[in-house]
Amino acid sequence: MLKTNENKVVEIYLECKPGQPRLGPGWKVGHNGVPFLLPSIGGITLNVQVGDSAFGLAGDHIEPGVSCTANADKPNDFPNNSLQILSCVGNEAKIVSGDAKGAIGVVIGHHGGSEHIIVEFARSVKEQMTYDDKIMIRAKGQGLALLDYPAIKLFNLDPGLLGRMKITSGGTNILKVPVTTMVPAPCMGSGMGRAHVGAGDYDVMTSDPATVKKYNLDHMRFGDFVALMDHDNSYGRAFVKGAVSIGIVVHSDCLLAGHGPGISTLMTCPASLIEPIIDPKANIADLLKIGTGHP
Repeated sequence: MLKTNENKVVEIYLECKPGQPRLGPGWKVGHNGVPFLLPSIGGITLNVQVGDSAFGLAGDHIEPGVSCTANADKPNDFPNNSLQILSCVGNEAKIVSGDAKGAIGVVIGHHGGSEHIIVEFARSVKEQMTYDDKIMIRAKGQGLALLDYPAIKLFNLDPGLLGRMKITSGGTNILKVPVTTMVPAPCMGSGMGRAHVGAGDYDVMTSDPATVKKYNLDHMRFGDFVALMDHDNSYGRAFVKGAVSIGIVVHSDCLLAGHGPGISTLMTCPASLIEPIIDPKANIADLLKIGTGHP
């Protein structure tokens, strides 16, 4: 069992509501030069949830579940900036108004640019929701640390979810972490260089078909835990040879150049002290019995 400082981690309520779908005016042009008009960021997405494939949708940057904000007009300002940084993957979300009042969901990640947190609710719950519903997040996780592995940093991770991730010791100072996919460093695109990873995500570029096939990138599902090889997220997103970062897939594949499935950071180390272990079941849907196959 991993020893952490969970008893010192602050737990705090945050309030948010579903964010309307966001579309820019006019056509967008994909990396292949083809214009498109498709659903994109935000919304109460009825038929997409964790456990589903992040590929093949008639959409771009699709966020599964319910995309939530605390300040739609100024997404980078208070109180939405607090919501983004303090909400953690695995946190409980409870609807406290409207026809779906009392329903419980789970935070599954952050999406930068839109500055949404993404919450998984059952479809039957989503069908009762409106964009005026209030949602309370029981936020806990920022500041969580591994006492026996100080070189490995944690971000955006609920302590309860950490305990369910089937992480084991791999020897002195090494942790074995189950993931569905190992992403090579050159594939990381939009979001690179951001100064911190306490919110937002960055994208696995999928514009090269041969690379996608070689690394099975198109097998990724929403909610998958994935390893970003030779990437250190300790103080921003950077290429560092031998580093490993672990993240979760939070939005769909994309048509725009430099983009693809979005990854929120959960764990990182600048040295090779995280050993990814391939496990097709390394998905938050399977661990928490939510999303696809778990009504």
